[in-house]
Amino acid sequence: RTKTKIMLKILIIEDDEITNFITKTNLEKFGYKNIAVALNGQEGLDYLKNNTCPDLILLDINMPILDGWDFLEATTRLNLGLEIPVVVITSSIRFEDRSNAELYSNVIDYMEKPINFEELNNLLANLKTKKIES
Repeated sequence: RTKTKIMLKILIIEDDEITNFITKTNLEKFGYKNIAVALNGQEGLDYLKNNTCPDLILLDINMPILDGWDFLEATTRLNLGLEIPVVVITSSIRFEDRSNAELYSNVIDYMEKPINFEELNNLLANLKTKKIES
C-alpha cells in the first residue's frame, strides 16, 4: 500500500527578506518544498488571482503597499481564497492585533516573531492530516 504523499503549498506574505529566507529554510528542513513568497499584500492578492490557491498563507501584518489587515479585507471583498487557512505572523505585541485576527474565520493561528518553527511544523502536520481525511 502506498503512503499518500501530500504536498502542501505555502504562500509567505512578508516584506522582510531575511525573515522570508529563515522561514523558507526552516520549512524546507521540515520537507516543505512548494513555497511561494510575496513581499506585500498586493503581491499576495496578485498571487491568489494568478495561481492555484495555496494550502496555507503565512501573513505578516506590517508591510508597505498593502498590509496584512488590508490583504484580509481585500480577500473578503473579492471573495478570493477565503477557505485558505491563514497564520498571522507578526512582531506586533498589541492586544488589538490579536483580537482583530480572531474576526477572520480563516485565521487559524497568531504567532509572534521570532517564529517558533516546531509549533509551525505541528500546525502544518495537522493541516496535512485534515487534507488526507477530506
